[in-house]
Amino acid sequence: MRKSRRKFDEEHEDHIDETWLIPYSDLLTLLLALFIVLFAASSINKSKYEAIMESFKSELTGTQVQNEQVGLSPSPTTTKQQKNAPVPVVQPETKTKDVELDKLKQKLEQYIEKNHLHATVTLQESKRGVEVSLKDVILFDPGKADLKKSSFKTLNDIVGLIRTVSNPISIEGHTDNVPIGNAAFVSNWELSSARAVSVLHFFESKKVSDKRLQFSGYGEYKPLYPNDTKEHRQANRRVNIVVLRNN
Repeated sequence: MRKSRRKFDEEHEDHIDETWLIPYSDLLTLLLALFIVLFAASSINKSKYEAIMESFKSELTGTQVQNEQVGLSPSPTTTKQQKNAPVPVVQPETKTKDVELDKLKQKLEQYIEKNHLHATVTLQESKRGVEVSLKDVILFDPGKADLKKSSFKTLNDIVGLIRTVSNPISIEGHTDNVPIGNAAFVSNWELSSARAVSVLHFFESKKVSDKRLQFSGYGEYKPLYPNDTKEHRQANRRVNIVVLRNN
């Protein structure tokens, strides 16, 4: 009996459960790998380091990490491409001037100077383009919208200069604030619009493309000066020919 028990004890000691060694060795392996990776990570960038840590988190917790950067080292091809990629140069925003409009303005200035038209024709450059302003006395009789024959030469010369560019043209009629007193026009709206249309038709008759032309009638609502004197009211009665900038 004693002999049998000793034999049982010896067999029991020979078969001690050693299955705990497997996870222990796996843990040691993972820890060793972790320290190696941390050492290697000291020379890589922050984003790659975070990707490596996410990868280990995935392995230890069993969760899937959606990250294109997961891995210990970047692709050699990608790294080479990044090193050789040219650095983008940010070009400063430059305001380009419309050379053709500048030349047109110079020609119009010379024309006004040569023909002594300063009293009736003025010129200015704005954000919209080049604006030629003609007082109504050079174009129309009072209260009328038919062009005077004496205006044809001046208009024809201006059209000839404007035809050297291809920009769109806006023709805009303006009046003073004195109510219109004839049966032809109900208000200054109609008078200013009719005058703008008359100038537009003249441009059209000189072979200016219809697609370039547009008109507006502003009546008394865009005056240059207060309508408090005869001279101011006369300056407010005008037709503007605006050579617009190309968008």
